[in-house]
Amino acid sequence: MRAAVDTNVFVSSFFGGIPLKVIENWFSGRLTLCVSKPVLKEYFDVLSRFEFEDESLLYRLMSAFEKNFNLVFVNNPKEELWVKEDPADNKFIACAIALKAEYIVSGDIHLKKLKNIGKIKIVSPAKMLDLLED
Repeated sequence: MRAAVDTNVFVSSFFGGIPLKVIENWFSGRLTLCVSKPVLKEYFDVLSRFEFEDESLLYRLMSAFEKNFNLVFVNNPKEELWVKEDPADNKFIACAIALKAEYIVSGDIHLKKLKNIGKIKIVSPAKMLDLLED
């Protein structure tokens, strides 16, 4: 199952709960992470603002990205203005389309309001976890 994961879910995984379970499914190979250069830049820009007591998850993530573990990458996919209220969200849609993702996992109100882009479903982390457990 291929999915683009919004930054809010990705960063929230450092605090546990359902977002961490979604990322753990990537680590276990049940989920293929779809990323682009703009998505990775945003992940690391936001993560650099935090100081983590336990950096083990950060090291696991860095290692997974370095090894291209269970992920697909596109450099700079063509963005359109799908989300007018928050144009920064368009990078996730462009990535998902370019890499033929089935899902975008997000807690972002603007993305969730769309519900889907073509055949790509926009789902909450909880819904993604339900889909992975089926």
